[in-house]
Amino acid sequence: MIDSSALRTRLDDVRARIARAAGRVGRDPATIRLVAVSKTFPADFVRAAADLGQIDFGENKVQEALPKMDQTSDLPIRWHLVGHLQSNKAKKAGRFDVVHSVDSAALVSRLDEAARAANRTIELLVQVDLAGETTKHGAREDEVAGVFEAAGPLTAVRLVGLMLLPPAVDDAELARPFFRRLRDVRERLLARGIAASALIELSMGMSHDFEVAVEEGATLVRVGTAIFGGRN
Repeated sequence: MIDSSALRTRLDDVRARIARAAGRVGRDPATIRLVAVSKTFPADFVRAAADLGQIDFGENKVQEALPKMDQTSDLPIRWHLVGHLQSNKAKKAGRFDVVHSVDSAALVSRLDEAARAANRTIELLVQVDLAGETTKHGAREDEVAGVFEAAGPLTAVRLVGLMLLPPAVDDAELARPFFRRLRDVRERLLARGIAASALIELSMGMSHDFEVAVEEGATLVRVGTAIFGGRN
């Protein structure tokens, strides 16, 4: 059962917190996109949030997202894949508008094939592994430039930035150094000659640390619990 009033309150609160965080560092809140992560919540919740003006929605798994896409196909919303994508699932990911979790040149190529088959263009972000945690995915910094170079000749995908999953910490301030390091990675890629148009977005920050991420330059924040409530 959806409590529409509570959903509105939480969504308004997240938007206000983004605006305040942006204001603290002199950023325009309009440059930050909120991705409402709807994983484990049914399509009715997506529809309710869309009624409140939410446009961007994130899912962790392709197989969970596809039925929701079908059930909300009448809505003017954008779908983001924010979870890890296995190469053998890339063919089914052609319906996403944005994939945040690209970690190899091979995956870029598979997504290009999927996008061409779906007759559409997909925006991609390269997930960067800055913590070296065995439980998380991502390309090492020394591999990232190669992913961008592999995407150069492709026509159905477009690289637009970087994504980060910092170590899970209770204190959001402990994530700040990782957000800064992702920004530094972008600067080094620009210095290496990667086009600025391929490095527009920084996807970083979730429910517990998105304000710190905004202060450190996030352009996409992936917020689930703070909008939809606790998951079962």
